[in-house]
Amino acid sequence: MVKKSVVFSILIAGVLTIGVIALAMSNLTTGNPDASDVSAESATTTQGDSLTDETVPDEAVSEEDASTSEVATRPDCPAGPVAGVELPCLGGETSSDNATDSGISIVNIWAWWCEPCREELPYLEEIAQAHPEWNVVGVHADRNAGNGAAFLNDLGVDLPSYQDDSNLFAGTLSLPGVIPITLLVVDGEVKERFIQPFKSTEEIETTITKALA
Repeated sequence: MVKKSVVFSILIAGVLTIGVIALAMSNLTTGNPDASDVSAESATTTQGDSLTDETVPDEAVSEEDASTSEVATRPDCPAGPVAGVELPCLGGETSSDNATDSGISIVNIWAWWCEPCREELPYLEEIAQAHPEWNVVGVHADRNAGNGAAFLNDLGVDLPSYQDDSNLFAGTLSLPGVIPITLLVVDGEVKERFIQPFKSTEEIETTITKALA
């Protein structure tokens, strides 16, 4: 009886071993569908969470491309420093007809990749047309001057704008790292900072008039 039990146990163990080996071989051949599904889902989530070039503009264009990109012709800029900061004119020359270091200047800091700027800049141009006694200018806060000039031309905005490709303007005036920002500058000195996008021409006019009162 003992010998029969031992033989029977050996047979059962052998059958179980063969079954385990066969199952392992089957998994190696066909793969684990659940694991594959998890990997695909993770890849989709990662791609969906990735940042776009617009969110991180510095990744969109190399420094070499930015420095050599063609800059479209733009209106000339008023003479003089902007709130005490000397900047080149974006796509234009410096004109002697006007100056930003005297009188009232409205200075808007923007960039070609900024969506709120796309809505706000046409309102600023309307303000410039309605108030010729004000110097309304922009400061393009991005190293890619070519994209900045093309952006304004695509919008049909003739607002003179300066080019700041090294954060000189914002750094000198200790401005926060956001855009758009609009400054009210009186006789070369910053009187008010508006760290917000304006939603209409009327809002800009009301805000500036109140600040000047």
